[in-house]
Amino acid sequence: MTSTLLLSVLVGIAILLVLVLYFKIQAFISLLVASISVGFIAGLDGLEIIKVIQNGMASTLGFVATVVGLGSILGAILEHSGGTKVIVNFMINKFGIKRAPTALAISGFIIAIPVFFDVAFIILIPVIYALQRKTKKSLLLYAIPLLAGLAATHAFIPPTPGPVAVADIIGAKLGWVILIGAITGIPTVFICGLIFGKYISKKIHINAPKLEETSIEEKKLPKIGIVFSIILIPILLILANTTIQANEMILTEYKTVGSFFNFIGHPFIALIIANLLAWYFLGIRMGYTKKKMLDISSKSLAPAGIIILLTGAGGVFKQILIDTGAGKVIAELMTDLGLPVILFSFIAAAIIRIIQGSSTVAMITAAGLVSPLLSTNTFSSPQLACLVIAIASGASILSHVNDSGFWLVSQYLGLSEKQTFKSWSAMTTILAVTGFTTVLIIYSFV
Repeated sequence: MTSTLLLSVLVGIAILLVLVLYFKIQAFISLLVASISVGFIAGLDGLEIIKVIQNGMASTLGFVATVVGLGSILGAILEHSGGTKVIVNFMINKFGIKRAPTALAISGFIIAIPVFFDVAFIILIPVIYALQRKTKKSLLLYAIPLLAGLAATHAFIPPTPGPVAVADIIGAKLGWVILIGAITGIPTVFICGLIFGKYISKKIHINAPKLEETSIEEKKLPKIGIVFSIILIPILLILANTTIQANEMILTEYKTVGSFFNFIGHPFIALIIANLLAWYFLGIRMGYTKKKMLDISSKSLAPAGIIILLTGAGGVFKQILIDTGAGKVIAELMTDLGLPVILFSFIAAAIIRIIQGSSTVAMITAAGLVSPLLSTNTFSSPQLACLVIAIASGASILSHVNDSGFWLVSQYLGLSEKQTFKSWSAMTTILAVTGFTTVLIIYSFV
């Protein structure tokens, strides 16, 4: 029976990879087919598998769909209002041209909290083009720190979809994931963004494309204080709630305070508050009509829908492993091998990422594999958050030709495939290893 269950998992992952890589079938369908295959091989009948699919989707999407949807709308409003450019301009003005790479790394780290990675990168490309034309230094000196900031936050800090999905699948609290993700992200961005960026820019010199004349007027931009406030409010509310809920004295003696923050600091409410503030201060107050704001919000939910369904399919994969007992078998095998859960989390995500390219698929699949293992031991909230970051680190490793991000960076920076490997692919690998090393140190103390 043990060998059958292990075989079912291996066959399921193989089917997933073949469907995604060879047949180019959407990952949502591929994950469902892989889950069904695991169920049949493990001995479930058709009706049992259908029930698992329903339960897996329902238990996952109740939380993830709401957070990802609200986060997507907030990011779209920030993008269309020019809030991203305001942050970058503010940082560069404060740090100066000589420290522009640091300003860009910090800007990327902040902007990627509400805005999707690829969207934020495309919006900010003109900024790094302008810096290169002014200083004549390699475009990579500015691009790599920006990309590192964007990539680290996109992988580590909710409400970006990846860590939200993984946290929900393995049962980690978002407040702790934000805190551990931020702590992990700072040294990671410093090493893979600033240090590596400075190094690789001396090895590869890239010029920005020639400037084209344009008659388009720069639109009125929002004030920096408002932009920062709207981004930070939901994060601070979630962190405040996490801190208060961990304090027994407050919960015992000040129950009203505890209940209030348990409500207002829940990701749902915190993000709704941020969205309403953004709708008014970055929309209506900036001269946008209510119809325009509705259009911006509606269009932002299209990419969110893909992430939501994909996460739901990941929840199905997790549920299949639990209900068939395959997850328990993997846990026992890991115990026999002496492989810690946090190391397995990183390795599983890294292998899947390298083979099929998508970091989201890698994170969700790895989370599904790790989730059943958690019942064998008791894990604290900080430890579960560390597992989320370990999975996110593994899922960020070695972006190459099977990842759309590889071609996005190559196209916009004017890099050859070889140059993209030496810069972008190397940076993502350093990010993954540094992130995992940092969170492993944190894990040993919590």
